[in-house]
Amino acid sequence: MSYKINEIFYSLQGEGHFVGTPMVFIRFSGCNLKCSYCDTSHETFELMDRETILDTVSQYPAKRVVFTGGEPTLQLDDLLLRLFTEQGYKLHIETNGTSQLTPRYLDWVTVSPKENWVLKKGDELKVIYSGQSLDKYTDGTQFKYYYLQPQSGSNIAETVAKVKADPMWKLSLQMHKLIGID
Repeated sequence: MSYKINEIFYSLQGEGHFVGTPMVFIRFSGCNLKCSYCDTSHETFELMDRETILDTVSQYPAKRVVFTGGEPTLQLDDLLLRLFTEQGYKLHIETNGTSQLTPRYLDWVTVSPKENWVLKKGDELKVIYSGQSLDKYTDGTQFKYYYLQPQSGSNIAETVAKVKADPMWKLSLQMHKLIGID
């Protein structure tokens, strides 16, 4: 089995609960949504098998891996997850929540919902805030942490005001962009 991999890189987690934590990022190519603010080129990818992905990741010292995209649930499977688990990695996923997920091998689930999302529970919910009502993100959902993130950093003051008005939310800034790292 081969996977469409946009890139594999080592950096600090720039958003949410694990901000500042060294992690290896596996960015899958391809998504079922077309968000105007997406920063991933889905036309560019390399086909990689499980062993090649593991070999690439093992070049870095971190034992935390983030599966991101695009939308990782379109390709990610238990065979790849189990391979990393057997090697002692802690596994995170960042998903748009449009697919149900069995988190058997996953240690952390981040849902960043856009439209038509069905995954209503996980570790953290990260909403890109543009002034919309937040009711649909809290009604019937079960997350440990709820984060609001300004859309492309353009509405920080508005997002801060919303977090201050509703303290169930925490602010998430794209720290990696603020300090100029990948």
